[in-house]
Amino acid sequence: MQFTAEMIASLLGGEIVGDKGATVSTVSSIDGGKPGSLAYLTNPKYEQYLYTTNATIVLVDKNFEPKEACTATLIKVANVGECVLNLLEMYNASRPRKKGISKLASISEEATLGEGCYVGDFAVVERGVKLGDNVQIYPQCYIGDNVTIGEGTKIYAGVKIYEGCVVGKNCILHSGAVIGADGFGFAPREDGSFAKIPQLGNVIIEDNVEIGANTCVDRAKTDSTTIHSGVKLDNLIQIGHNVEIGSNTVMSAQVGIAGTSKVGSNCFVAGQVGVADHVTIGNRVKIGSKSGIDKAVADDEIRFGYPALPGMQYHRSFAIFRQLPDMATKLREIEKRLAKVEEE
Repeated sequence: MQFTAEMIASLLGGEIVGDKGATVSTVSSIDGGKPGSLAYLTNPKYEQYLYTTNATIVLVDKNFEPKEACTATLIKVANVGECVLNLLEMYNASRPRKKGISKLASISEEATLGEGCYVGDFAVVERGVKLGDNVQIYPQCYIGDNVTIGEGTKIYAGVKIYEGCVVGKNCILHSGAVIGADGFGFAPREDGSFAKIPQLGNVIIEDNVEIGANTCVDRAKTDSTTIHSGVKLDNLIQIGHNVEIGSNTVMSAQVGIAGTSKVGSNCFVAGQVGVADHVTIGNRVKIGSKSGIDKAVADDEIRFGYPALPGMQYHRSFAIFRQLPDMATKLREIEKRLAKVEEE
């Protein structure tokens, strides 16, 4: 689908500088712009690319004045970042939508599908499954017994959802995600072996949640592992059994949350953070990358390091840590001087 500069400016309330009839059909970065694409300038350090880009249209701030001649048509807007997001959403909505039920899919006669659902090749939909309207199940997915999936949710290729799990409305589950595998529960025996503890609960994923590729959310031992509304999980994340993650919390790749821990709402958890079992993290908490959380964290705190420390304490400690080699050298010199004094 093509958009003219005039259409885009009208949509965004922008001012056109250049050809109002210029057309674009895709979006690109300003340094990698190609003819027929729309780019954007959000960071002043990329201004140099504005004068050489091959993009047809570039969004710029309303107060921006070019220092050199531009071949691209400019559209001046109040907030470039917000406008780019709106355009990306519009472009995504204009893309063709998958439709229909593949003859190669295996769908139980006891499953219920809403209006407008898509089920791709070799997908398996077991008995008792309930799909809301406009659910999309891409090829090679497995939807286990009695799973419920809300309307508008998209399940990309290769996702596995175990029996009894619940996925809300307008969610996105990316390829390779596994929802509802057994939690890691074993009881040691006297002979040194381990007895498997049955995992009888499920996973509940509320509305507007996005789960990244190859992320795993384990089912609860009893009750539910719960991912509340608006949560965004990156790729390669492990969520243990009986964990609860509050609304609108965001986690980057390779985070691991051990069993029965609770993470509050509106938290930001950076990459490779590890959270021990039975830990409670409050609301609006920010945790720096590679931090280890083994104790409760109160609302609005910032934590860094392993084991994690409050933000300012961590920075003060790190400032000292960087000086340790010099301090060690000075300490050895002092020890040598003291040794000479003692010899005298």
